Amino acid sequence: MDMVNDTIFALATAPGKAGVAVVRVSGTDVSNVAAALFGELPKARYATLKTLRDAEGRRLDQALVLYFPKKNSFTGEEVLELQLHGSVAVVNTVLRVLGDIPGLRLAEAGEFTRRALENGCLDLAQVEGLADLIESETEAQRRQAMRVLSGDLGKVAESWRKDLIRAAALIEATIDFADEDVPVDVTPEVNSLLDGVKVRLDKEIEGVQSAERIRSGFEVAIVGAPNVGKSTLLNALAGREAAITSEYAGTTRDVIEVRMDINGLPVTLLDTAGLRKTDDHVEGIGIERAKERAQQADLRVFLLENDRKPDFKPLEGDVICRAKADTLEDTEGAVSGKTGQGVSELIQDISHRLSKLAGRSGIATRERHRIAMVRAHEGLSAASAVFALGADHYDIGAEELRSAIRALDSIVGRVDVENLLDEIFSSFCIGK
Repeated sequence: MDMVNDTIFALATAPGKAGVAVVRVSGTDVSNVAAALFGELPKARYATLKTLRDAEGRRLDQALVLYFPKKNSFTGEEVLELQLHGSVAVVNTVLRVLGDIPGLRLAEAGEFTRRALENGCLDLAQVEGLADLIESETEAQRRQAMRVLSGDLGKVAESWRKDLIRAAALIEATIDFADEDVPVDVTPEVNSLLDGVKVRLDKEIEGVQSAERIRSGFEVAIVGAPNVGKSTLLNALAGREAAITSEYAGTTRDVIEVRMDINGLPVTLLDTAGLRKTDDHVEGIGIERAKERAQQADLRVFLLENDRKPDFKPLEGDVICRAKADTLEDTEGAVSGKTGQGVSELIQDISHRLSKLAGRSGIATRERHRIAMVRAHEGLSAASAVFALGADHYDIGAEELRSAIRALDSIVGRVDVENLLDEIFSSFCIGK
């Protein structure tokens, strides 16, 4: 069976009862599907009400039908969309009837999007942006995913590539005319082009970590001594009983995680074991885990009482709060999870600090992008060093330059990504 040229179908909306369910069909046999279900294809991109029938002429449903011609659809192929009533029985029956039509098969996970990539409707970075958009839970994640899906990363990579192609052409021309007098020294322009791309690469490489955090979520660790009110504060921040609280020190023995949205940013709050010396082996393991996890977090909230100093040095940007504000006369800089005093101010403070971190993010959002840009930067640095040795070494420098261009091409999927495709598309649901 020719898997690439098969006509595929799938439910494009979430399974289960709903007002409307959309079934998508893509491929060369779309007209045959229309003939089997309701007759002739409707006018392109106009919603038309049709009565769907099975092979015996039995009525299945009334549906709005849309037809998208080749090169004017999401996949780049002919696409038919059936907007059904969102009944589980209706959807299952229509899918069964579609499966009985010769030449049709159920789509695999991500196959519609993969065809969009193969047909040049999306580049690989846009595919990743689409995956992130589907998974987005916060406003920051949505905005970031939309930038990538809109092709911003591909446009930036293409601008870098254009400059490097220009530099490569100048060098190749010099190599081709090595035995003749070349009236113009191309080295200044080549160096200017390479240096300009390296500066822009540096900026994007620096922003990948923050962009990845927007994708996966920032981690904020609550740190302090036993029984200082960390779990109570976590519950107050989360708005629910996420952690067990008691008057006994050492209640929390492992890291408790709570996922939440703080002013549009995805945040995982970490309630860690109280930091103290202990002879309890299990509690000791929890304390070591607490220290390690807190040090790896993006931000730490140190909860202190009785003017106690932090158990390890806070990093720049960390938050230091006085604990148990409800028991203090002077409540400046204090917070109480028990009464909620100072909690809203703490949330605003955390939001402000994380927003500053998020503001450093660039267009590139994944470790794969960072690695490709680092490889490109290394190639350009090597090329610059070789070009400085003189025209006799230009052929070596040209190869380093081509290596940098190939690294940038991998960002948008032009080269060296076949081994990544199955992994990327496995994250998509069937129907996308």
